[in-house]
Amino acid sequence: MEVEKIITIAIYVHAFFGGIGLIAGTVSFLVKKGSKTHILAGKWFSVGMIMSSLISIPVAWMPGHKNMFLSLIALFTIYLVLAGNRALTFKPVFKKTAPALIDKLISGTMLFFSIIMIGIGVIGLVQGAQNAILFLFFGLFGLVFSIKDLRFYNNPNKHRSDWLVNHLGRIVGAYIASITAFSSLRRK
Repeated sequence: MEVEKIITIAIYVHAFFGGIGLIAGTVSFLVKKGSKTHILAGKWFSVGMIMSSLISIPVAWMPGHKNMFLSLIALFTIYLVLAGNRALTFKPVFKKTAPALIDKLISGTMLFFSIIMIGIGVIGLVQGAQNAILFLFFGLFGLVFSIKDLRFYNNPNKHRSDWLVNHLGRIVGAYIASITAFSSLRRK
């Protein structure tokens, strides 16, 4: 099978999972929070967004399909969905008092890539690159959120509702990122 056919199939699979994520995310926002429907729709949103994003990253780097903007949104969507779901594990009902290694890995990885993106953005600005501002924006966005995560992990039970603020902030951010990605494709 030729490369372009594989890319086309990957794009359709990406769109399929993205559609599942957008529909499930919308359902999750519309129904009662904490209900069975909310939880199920949230799981489908997470699966849809992570699968769609994972597929889009290699496609966005293929010849004839390069799209730095969408690959950056994909990285952030993965981070936001993972961090947003991990925030649920800090609900008081679970009596969790310390972050798991995976919590620190998710946030630490985002911190690492955020610093790299900021560096690329600064170099790009100096060189006059068009997309430099995107690297700076997403790099700073990721830096702020990952530092907030790591600070939260130092004292996760400081405020009873911190887990909810983190869950909402990350999941709503992922939903907005997915809508942004979908909207940017619609303009082409």
